[in-house]
Amino acid sequence: MQIYIVGGAVRDELLGRPSADHDYVVVGATPEAMLAKGFRPVGKDFPVFLHPKTHEEYALARTERKTGRGYHGFSFHAAPEVTLDEDLARRDLTINAMARAADGSLVDPFGGQQDLQAKILRHVGPAFAEDPVRILRIARFAARFHDFSIAPETQALMCAMVASGEVDHLVAERVWQELAKGLMEVQPSRMFGVLRDCGALARLLPEVDALFGVAQRADYHPEIDTGIHTMLVIDQSALRNFALPVRFAALTHDLGKATTPADILPRHLGHEERSVQLTEQLCARLRVPNDCRDLALLTARYHGNIHRAAELRASTIVSLLEKTDALRRPERFQQLLDACLCDYTGRLGWHDRSYHSPARLLAALAAVNAVEAGKIAAACVDKGSIPERIHAARVSAVKQCLNEPGEQPEQ
Repeated sequence: MQIYIVGGAVRDELLGRPSADHDYVVVGATPEAMLAKGFRPVGKDFPVFLHPKTHEEYALARTERKTGRGYHGFSFHAAPEVTLDEDLARRDLTINAMARAADGSLVDPFGGQQDLQAKILRHVGPAFAEDPVRILRIARFAARFHDFSIAPETQALMCAMVASGEVDHLVAERVWQELAKGLMEVQPSRMFGVLRDCGALARLLPEVDALFGVAQRADYHPEIDTGIHTMLVIDQSALRNFALPVRFAALTHDLGKATTPADILPRHLGHEERSVQLTEQLCARLRVPNDCRDLALLTARYHGNIHRAAELRASTIVSLLEKTDALRRPERFQQLLDACLCDYTGRLGWHDRSYHSPARLLAALAAVNAVEAGKIAAACVDKGSIPERIHAARVSAVKQCLNEPGEQPEQ
């Protein structure tokens, strides 16, 4: 039995990067031998075991064979006679197909170390074309290693995979899993650029792909192209280290601009409501988690009003706070403001501009929270008027906070 550390841990060590995950391949062993040493089986499709003390994953060396379309169309063979090189040959990229032996020696049968030094993302072999998830993975790695290029032969293979319809068989959960990981990388726009270049973006995220080439007003958007703007926005969300819901909201906030009637371009009247509809469609198709979906829908619907906060009357601001559930969900409201900050600064030459809307709206929220709704409700003889009186008191409080003139409502 020989044990090797493989994959990302070896790659990251050679790059001088920290690595949280350590995966191991065991050569020359059987499931019975692993169980005898106290390992606990967890693999469903092929033998994977958890170490009895560290709980790290140890997989028996295996080969795989394509049996059908999509991510699940594989059969696996794990046996003591499977060699390390055979196991590494089934991996996606050369930089992920290296192993470190127990004595510290590097096993690199496909030139991964050389590609690391040259900053190239290159597929290991023809088996790459059998798994469409690998297109998403290479796009995600391009977002992480944003100064790496994709080998021409790998680019050509990805284009051929898309043309063959292989990506159309990806399951929604796996697309979302890779999309979410890519959004959390250093430069997420590269993921979408790679997917667009090989044609996969139009198949997997047609709502996003349709944004490219759609014009916007140059005075508000010096970059003009809506697709470019969206890429700048998601990169702003990464630069500011925002959470996944904010990054996903940054991606989807302007989807409706792709369906703006051509005769009113470059204006986009009513694009917010169209963005909501398209975001709902995308989230349903990819089975996006609730926290990401809900924030994306709020951002799509209300980002225009938030940008215009300085122009809004107190009554409109209170209605905005109530509709976004800011009083009960202040953390989510802050994420909504974060997404709008990314939208504002994600424009050519605007990355360092001051954005005043969040401070104004948070001050208004503090004023609304200071209103003692319970006391107002207790003092009301007509219980049916309680919501109206509470709302009026909140408007009055915001007027005072923002120094907006107006009469004081009855308490």
